[in-house]
Amino acid sequence: MNIKKSIAELVGNTPLVELTNFEEKHNLKAKIIGKLEYFNPSGSVKDRAALAMIEDAEAKGLIKEGSTIVDSTSGNTGIALATIAHAKKMEFIPFLEPGVSIERRQIYHAFGLDVYEFEDIPGLDDLSNGLVLEDLINGLEEYSEENGYFYINQTINQVNQEAHYKTTGPEIWRDTDGQVDIFVAMGGTAGTLVGCGRYLREKNPDIQIIGVQPHEDSRPEGKNFTGHIIDGVLPLGGVDKKLIPPIILNNLDNGFRFDEIIDVKAEEAYETARELTRTDGIFLGTSAASALTAAKRVAERPENAGKNIVVVFADNGMKYLSTDLYK
Repeated sequence: MNIKKSIAELVGNTPLVELTNFEEKHNLKAKIIGKLEYFNPSGSVKDRAALAMIEDAEAKGLIKEGSTIVDSTSGNTGIALATIAHAKKMEFIPFLEPGVSIERRQIYHAFGLDVYEFEDIPGLDDLSNGLVLEDLINGLEEYSEENGYFYINQTINQVNQEAHYKTTGPEIWRDTDGQVDIFVAMGGTAGTLVGCGRYLREKNPDIQIIGVQPHEDSRPEGKNFTGHIIDGVLPLGGVDKKLIPPIILNNLDNGFRFDEIIDVKAEEAYETARELTRTDGIFLGTSAASALTAAKRVAERPENAGKNIVVVFADNGMKYLSTDLYK
């Protein structure tokens, strides 16, 4: 019988789907192929990193049954960590960044978790000038040490990007028969972007790796912030180095580099998300819709006619029904 013993065994091997109706509507000559990461058991790409980081810590003797794990999260990583932790008889405490949707908070309560805000982290009570990751890391290290918890630290944990180097990247290569010309993804911790980017470039040095980041107007610290955000992501370039995900900076000598970074406004992503539900029946979250918005721009370039563009769809729209995304 093909019966799994744990939900943790269901992580990975998500499908690829070409957006044929979307391509036809926009007369695109390139193929846009979505990696549907919401097929993972907790509903997002973050299951991969959560499983890999927890199993790595188990193997090193840092956690075991009954341990409590701590991390910061925009929502999806925390839900993934709660899912895998509970499957392994552990507990999880999330510290949520500003702007987390109501649905995600309700999921945490369903898991029976104590939920904290970034402002509850020692030394992190003022985010008006943007998030300095070093301050976040130092604060959570202090909190975890004082309480005897394990800070898993997705922000700098190299197992995060290795999970995608070992699973997501190979799946894309396998399921396209190696016919990948352009890879597009957003970055929160940037584990998906870096891990997949490294693997795919090793397989084909000519593959283009395109990162997608929120336009300045869609960042809370931006001078002309519109009030609309792209949930759970960070800028990848063009900002102070201390605001860039450390996993990017730590892998520049490890086979990773961008060919391009594209800015997307939240309002553009919202429009794309709504459109795709009508053209192809695919229901995306904000970061997935942002990545697709960027991929469409790339597909419209004459030099990309006939090329395969693979885009990571990190999650679906179910956790965003209370936001402006689908209103």
